[in-house]
Amino acid sequence: MKTIKEFKGLAGISKKFENYNWLYSLIICACFFPFMSPAIALFIGLLFSIIGLRHENLHKYTSKILQASIVLMGFGMSLETVISSSKTGFMETIVSVTTVMLLGIFLGRLFKVEKNIALLISTGTAICGGSAIAAVAPILNSKNYQTSFALIVVFVLNAVALFLFPFIGHQLGLSQETFGNWAAIAIHDTSSVVGAGAIYGEQALQVATTVKLIRALWIIPLALVIALMTKGGEKKSIKFPWFILFFVLAILFAHIFPIFETSYEHFNWLGKRGMVIALFLIGSNITVNEIKQSGTKSFVFGIILWIVITLGSLFFLTR
Repeated sequence: MKTIKEFKGLAGISKKFENYNWLYSLIICACFFPFMSPAIALFIGLLFSIIGLRHENLHKYTSKILQASIVLMGFGMSLETVISSSKTGFMETIVSVTTVMLLGIFLGRLFKVEKNIALLISTGTAICGGSAIAAVAPILNSKNYQTSFALIVVFVLNAVALFLFPFIGHQLGLSQETFGNWAAIAIHDTSSVVGAGAIYGEQALQVATTVKLIRALWIIPLALVIALMTKGGEKKSIKFPWFILFFVLAILFAHIFPIFETSYEHFNWLGKRGMVIALFLIGSNITVNEIKQSGTKSFVFGIILWIVITLGSLFFLTR
């Protein structure tokens, strides 16, 4: 009888949590105010997840909100800054992507991590986190648990980076431009790159976002290389990140038609606030059980790979 009562009690608590969905609406509304920073939004999301307040229906819109926000932020970016950042980050991108992939293959074998998991984590670390993993997973014919493991490892490290990188940047006295480049190279997912840049400063945000989205274009050549190297002979389609194209078009449109500058400022503001909402949803979707399920070796592998690219890129940018 006691067990049945306990079960009913837990069911009641769960149902009570379901009725707290209004809290999500409240926090999302708060994300439109200046006091709700990217870091605070992510922290509240993590807190929601820990206490069991998860809104499954909203999480499926996280990626769309983030992508739409990035496009809107493009209206507030200078074409000159974009071109300058592109030139500066081109060589760093080639070196870092190649280094991470080769090191990832080596460490994967050393730690005896499953081949697909090692390649997926390496791809996510080298380019743009979850987007790169989603693009490469079908090519590798990876199983669901392998893709999930890779996404979870990258996801957790993203959350850590969002808090850690701005702190390290301030301690080292990194310039806005240097930090933006560093964040774009060493942080996995676009969401955390944008978040870290926003925390550090306006110029860091512009540089980090631009360089990261340019790096995201490397999904295509890298996916083609992996497809050619993967045995089986089946042709797999590559998922192109179309929001990057729209981001570029937004920058060009704002440059060609400067007469709408006031509207662009509003679009840019809306994009930044949308990014804060996306980070809140990202944080609320991380669970302790998912972290445990991804396995110790996968995490150790992902952490070492991340530390190497973090320290290596920092040395490269500050030498």
